[in-house]
Amino acid sequence: MGAGLSTGSGLAAVLRTAARVRLWHRGVDRAEKALDRLGLSGRVAPRAFTPEALSAELTPGDIVVSMLPAREHDALLRVCVDHRVHFACSSYASDTMRALDPVAAANGTVVLAEAGLDPGIDHLFAHSLIGRAGERWGDAPARVRFTSYCGGVPAVPNAFRYRFSWAPRGVLGALRTPARHVANGVPVTAVRPWEAAVTRTVGGETFEVYPNRDSVPFIAQYGLPPQWSVDTFVRGTLRLEGWLNAWEPVFAELRRGDDTRIASLADELAARHPTTDSDRDRVVLTVSLDVRDDAGDTWEGHYLLDTVGDAAESAMARCVSRPLADGVGQILHGLLPAGLTCAARGADDSERALARLAEQGIDFTRHLPD
Repeated sequence: MGAGLSTGSGLAAVLRTAARVRLWHRGVDRAEKALDRLGLSGRVAPRAFTPEALSAELTPGDIVVSMLPAREHDALLRVCVDHRVHFACSSYASDTMRALDPVAAANGTVVLAEAGLDPGIDHLFAHSLIGRAGERWGDAPARVRFTSYCGGVPAVPNAFRYRFSWAPRGVLGALRTPARHVANGVPVTAVRPWEAAVTRTVGGETFEVYPNRDSVPFIAQYGLPPQWSVDTFVRGTLRLEGWLNAWEPVFAELRRGDDTRIASLADELAARHPTTDSDRDRVVLTVSLDVRDDAGDTWEGHYLLDTVGDAAESAMARCVSRPLADGVGQILHGLLPAGLTCAARGADDSERALARLAEQGIDFTRHLPD
């Protein structure tokens, strides 16, 4: 579902295991153009989406893979559960997904969410680190610092330190959403997330990072041992150095809070700083875990994914679509349980998924204690 920029080479990966694949979009012409761009014309059937047309083609055991905006997932999911059709997306699990979890589990429907880049690969990195540290640390108490930052940035920096490749209003809307995280052992909320930005050195390069959304529920989702005391826990966004200064006029508008003006500004910024066919994007994802005790014993590990797009595909499309395709393959092979699954189910499952992604061209590095 959807023929946008994130519908990348993962679609070709799905073809290696699926008996038949259809690409649905608002119009057949847009779907055909996407298939031509991906070199898949003649191998995938394009379709014009309406709820009625989709429902007419669904049969139990099919999988609906949604690359649509997150707000459109819930309606699709209800159709899937009614038809006993599996559902997969790269977006965060919604309240509706969680509410339908027992219904889906009862009728054998798999609901896969958070199976892209962020959320997705970041979860795999986190589960792997926490599992490795837990094996080393055992049942002893410890203090923990966990950070996870991800960003899509221009491969060649521009003066604005950013280029728009997805809905510009969504970018500004995310900055207007308060972000909750743990700092100095207590949950805190950054009403204006960019005001909580700090610099961070990754691979010898300086970036600017800030919290995003609500990090706190992921302490439980990642399964941090209860004897660990959390000093820092933050999931956030990464930007190029100089982004804060370049965006100060934008922040001034966000502080004023005029919805009409902000909507207009989003369109203006996208027109002034678009991602063109000649531009290359870069994805940077860094996840770190620091575990230590009062005696000075420490365990530190981190993952880094740093990749650039090419003429065939953007880095963002590659890093979103291939993990999602891997999850679809797991559903096709009957390896995921009915009900809701969010990307990973622990350290061992995550490391197996990361090994498969490495074979599929998702490159990353891992640094763990000896």
